[in-house]
Amino acid sequence: MNMYLHELKAYRKSTIIWTLSLIAIVVLFMSLFPAFSRDAEDFMKVLEGFPEEVKKAIGLSFDTLATILGYFSYAFLYIKLCGAIQAMNLGLSIFSKESRDKTAEFLFTKPVTRTQVMTAKLLACFTSLILTNLAFILAVLGTVSMVKTEEYSGKALLMISGSLLFLQLIFLGLGVFLAVLLPKVKSVIAVSLGTVFAFFMIGMISSSTDDEALRFFTPFNYVNDYYIIEHLRFETSFLLVGAVIIILSVLTSFLVYRKKDIHSV
Repeated sequence: MNMYLHELKAYRKSTIIWTLSLIAIVVLFMSLFPAFSRDAEDFMKVLEGFPEEVKKAIGLSFDTLATILGYFSYAFLYIKLCGAIQAMNLGLSIFSKESRDKTAEFLFTKPVTRTQVMTAKLLACFTSLILTNLAFILAVLGTVSMVKTEEYSGKALLMISGSLLFLQLIFLGLGVFLAVLLPKVKSVIAVSLGTVFAFFMIGMISSSTDDEALRFFTPFNYVNDYYIIEHLRFETSFLLVGAVIIILSVLTSFLVYRKKDIHSV
């Protein structure tokens, strides 16, 4: 418990900053919706000259963009990008800091097992992401209710917003896996940004080409916002793939971490 609280406190500032950043993005995008909805037709005429592939890649669907859920889905593409970076950065940082800060010798002289250490760290990560998502969802509900110009499905809004946690858990698992697999992570942010943007670009390519097979290679496309708006449910096959990635990443990380040589000098 002490270790869990220590890690939670150590990343408290980071959690607050990321949470406020996500809320700021929501407020910024949604505050523009009333003006956008009034001039939606003019805006769409401007975008008619864009190549179809480009419009698909950046989430511009003319069928739904003029609606509040469609507009939020467009904004959510960039919210997911920030959320993925937060989760990846958290997983990498919290599990590689003993090597980076040379504190492994101090930590492992304590009467705790590596399994206990990893469990406490994972719980701290999970708690941070849960707090971020709770604040984010409250901000979404409050902001959307203030700027809405039409009736919308609250269930669809909650499902889309809640999918951020699913995406973050995938990238948290990948971050933890890389942290325990690599001998030493010199720059957490470099690895985080490189990995997240690589998957983001694959997602854009998948969206622009409508390649269903390519969707399985990028967590960003495991949840299709427009599919949720239309069907009010997730796509089971992609949820299962995401769940498998999370479970395998965590289990493999446990096995590797228990036997890994963590250098303290």
